[in-house]
Amino acid sequence: MSQAKPASRYESVPQPPGDAIFGIVKEFRASTHPSKVNLSIGAYRDDQGQPWVLPVVKKAELQLVQSPSYDHEYLGMEGYAPFVQAASLLVLGKDSKAIKEGRVAAVQTVSGTGAIRLAYEFYKNYRKDAPILLPRPTWPNHPQIAVEAGIKTLEYRYYDAKTKGLDLAGMLEDIKAAPPRSIILLHACAHNPTGVDPTPEQWKQIAEACLSRDLDVFFDIAYQGFASGDLGRDAWAVRHFEERGFELFVAQSFSKNFGLYGERTGALTCVVGSKETAAKVTAQLGRLTRALVSNCPSHGAKIAAVVLNDPALYAEWEDNLQTMSKRIQTMRDQVFDILTKELKTPGDWTHIKNQIGMFSYTGLTKAQCTALRKDRAVFLLDSGRISVAGLNEGNVRYFAESLDWAVRNVKE
Repeated sequence: MSQAKPASRYESVPQPPGDAIFGIVKEFRASTHPSKVNLSIGAYRDDQGQPWVLPVVKKAELQLVQSPSYDHEYLGMEGYAPFVQAASLLVLGKDSKAIKEGRVAAVQTVSGTGAIRLAYEFYKNYRKDAPILLPRPTWPNHPQIAVEAGIKTLEYRYYDAKTKGLDLAGMLEDIKAAPPRSIILLHACAHNPTGVDPTPEQWKQIAEACLSRDLDVFFDIAYQGFASGDLGRDAWAVRHFEERGFELFVAQSFSKNFGLYGERTGALTCVVGSKETAAKVTAQLGRLTRALVSNCPSHGAKIAAVVLNDPALYAEWEDNLQTMSKRIQTMRDQVFDILTKELKTPGDWTHIKNQIGMFSYTGLTKAQCTALRKDRAVFLLDSGRISVAGLNEGNVRYFAESLDWAVRNVKE
């Protein structure tokens, strides 16, 4: 007698764990608390808590779609050339020796995430035995993408929980102990999730350590211009490493600095040793793109290209970046002032001001974060990471008072 046929060949497929961030967003939406605050999602919000379409993006998009030549045709495998070239110039700078010598390979990608996956696929083919060193902690998708791409990863120390700052000594020690010719992933600015960045002097020490082990360097720059409001400052580390002679891969996202979240606009810019190598690397990246996604989306890339290649719109974009970065810093300053000057909250909260970019590692415990979600409807991650962009004039005091409550009343 034959056995009963299973309902599906895929019954043994395990249920994956839920995504922490999107799970908390779901909790936030379901909450009926009148003062609920969403500090989980990494997206810019204006002072009314609403998504902000950059004025320069509105202007560029209108100019684009009103053009008689605008269409929705496929891009080539390497993407929209006016965007790709401008993206490389944006991150490497007008003084880049690699650009002048034609030693840059670059393609459009499906935002920064796609750039990371594409780089991993390239490494898997041409640096087969090289592990990728990731900071601890890092953006959770960095190791997850590596797993799916079949890339081995190692960790190096980055964040010091005691000082709520950079663990430079531990970082340098781990880099100097790394397998020679490994690949190291570095956050160029606005480290996600901690908001802790090296200073220029510290970056110089990190470059020396990488040279001592002959490491390949892979920068992830998701926040250029958005972090400090200064495009050059936020790309300082990338440009310094190029000057030191490194071959570099740089994953670029235009989600934050253009507000093009849903358009999935990104680029992978690579500095290599010769013009001939750059041509081959570009072609291979195009071939891999064809196999992975066929073609990248065009609309966001064309918007960005309009802005990046028009001096007047570029200047207006820089003003928009200042608007976003300054509002986030204002929220940091207000949280610090309420905690320290008004509430006299126990502990040192200097790190709230000193960290940079969208995220802050508050130093709260898991128990305190759980209580904040449950009792105060302040939705943040268990790690204590908050998206500072979710704060505004209407909720910053409630958040600070809730944090004070958690620190005083919730113990492990």
